[in-house]
Amino acid sequence: MLCFEQLGIFIYVSQKEIVLDVINQLPDEVSLEQIAEKIEFLAAIQKGMDQLDGGEGVPHDEVKRQLATWLAR
Repeated sequence: MLCFEQLGIFIYVSQKEIVLDVINQLPDEVSLEQIAEKIEFLAAIQKGMDQLDGGEGVPHDEVKRQLATWLAR
């Protein structure tokens, strides 16, 4: 179950409802592979959100430092 805040109102939405909504927004001629890619993308976002909720995120300053190092190469 996911919780979204819109205009101060908390809306609880199941993951199934999110996937069905995304599928319903796709064109009728979409392939099963494209549907699977969308679902995998949603799953990756949810995994990242869960990691952030669990304190596993990387602080913004650390990301900026790492990015500067990568770009300097």
